[in-house]
Amino acid sequence: MTSDPIDALIAAHHLPASYAGVVADYWQPLANAIARQATRHKPLIVGINGAQGSGKSTACAFLEVLLAKRGLRAVTLSIDDLYLKREERLALAEKVHPLFATRGVPGTHAPGLAMQIIEDICAGRSFEIPRFDKAVDDRRPQGERVTGPVDVLLFEGWCVGCTPQADEELLDPVNELERDEDPKGVWRSVVNLWLRGDYKQLFAQLDMLVMLKVDGFEAVLANRRKQEEKLRAANPDAAGVMDDAALERFCQHYERLTRHMMEDLPRRADFTFEIGPDHCPKSLPRGL
Repeated sequence: MTSDPIDALIAAHHLPASYAGVVADYWQPLANAIARQATRHKPLIVGINGAQGSGKSTACAFLEVLLAKRGLRAVTLSIDDLYLKREERLALAEKVHPLFATRGVPGTHAPGLAMQIIEDICAGRSFEIPRFDKAVDDRRPQGERVTGPVDVLLFEGWCVGCTPQADEELLDPVNELERDEDPKGVWRSVVNLWLRGDYKQLFAQLDMLVMLKVDGFEAVLANRRKQEEKLRAANPDAAGVMDDAALERFCQHYERLTRHMMEDLPRRADFTFEIGPDHCPKSLPRGL
């Protein structure tokens, strides 16, 4: 039994022992930067952006431990846990556009829940983090209660910090899904309106933005397929588990904004980590 929390976390996440080098070389410098900022500004809200399979949740787990060593309590909130309930998305699909039945894009989350959590953290109150079960494609009845105070909120998600696109960028479809199922651009225009509204207000709460940037959208699809295989192995009969055809269609919902963020966010993020096919950073960003 190891007494070192980093070694214990490596074992818990079934990572190779060599991952200790990744922690020392990349996540420790990032934790140091977060800690420096947190000493001047508490609570600190840190956005962790990254496409599927970029390693956001793993990075956040290690950042929590590294910050704890600095005497700072960090809590992670995933934007995935803010998805609307299935019945709410179906109602949105009926009223606005059928593609909103599928979780993922702005408009399928409840940003008000995140705003309330941030408000509670800033006030030093206890709060509840909602939990979404991807295996059944619905939010769990009960979330996880967190007792304050919290020094750092790690807010991770594939579209955290995303900005709206220019209107002319919405004109041409980027894939078959948009061409065949959103020919008039209604769905993508409404997504963009959400980014200009509630999501802009939510992302304005970020004190720091970190991007974990994968090589391209093709890497996103490959990484998401691995995630689905793990989900299928753990829950073979679950209704929310997708086959390859369903997965390809699902990922097309994300493609437009994923490509947009890969171009836009490196110019605006405080730190951008280039992520390789092994899900590990390739080099240390400037300033760390």
